[in-house]
Amino acid sequence: MAYISTMAATLKELKSQRFVARVTAADKELFQRAAALEGRSLAKFITTHTREVAHKIIAHNQQIQLDAAQSRHFVEALLASPRPPTPAMQSSIRAYRKSVKSDLD
Repeated sequence: MAYISTMAATLKELKSQRFVARVTAADKELFQRAAALEGRSLAKFITTHTREVAHKIIAHNQQIQLDAAQSRHFVEALLASPRPPTPAMQSSIRAYRKSVKSDLD
């Protein structure tokens, strides 16, 4: 019987980049207070929370959210028969076939 155990792996990434931001005295005091409450340095506090927010923003902007009507319309478009190619599309197809060679030719 095989035994699988998990090990915590930490990757130390070389910190070679510098990030500088000008903030108000009130903001700096706020950040320092919050960092102290978490027991972190100011730099660690800012990088940790900035990274978390950045991941959330990126994830939110990579998702498409549709309501029921939009979802239904999207699926209907996917399932619909394809429209015949326009003259411009046919011209593009001919130009593509002239310029690209494949093993099937």
